[in-house]
Amino acid sequence: MFLAAEEAAKSTSNINTFDWFMLAFTILILIGFVRLVKARPKKNVFAIGFTTIALLLFLYIDYIMIFKVWMA
Repeated sequence: MFLAAEEAAKSTSNINTFDWFMLAFTILILIGFVRLVKARPKKNVFAIGFTTIALLLFLYIDYIMIFKVWMA
C-alpha cells in the first residue's frame, strides 16, 4: 500500500501553469516578429532587433523547460 502511494507521488507531472504561459508568450513574440519583418513601407530596425533577442531568449527558455524539466 505504501509503495503504491510512493510511486504515485513520483509520477506527478512536472508541467506547471506558468509553463503554458511561457509557450503562449513565445508564440505571441513569434507572431510579432513575423509581422515586423513583413512590414512593407518602412521597417523598424530597433523593434526587429529587440524582438529577435526576446524571441531567442524565450526559445532558449522553452528548450530548457521542455527538455530539462518536463522530460526529466
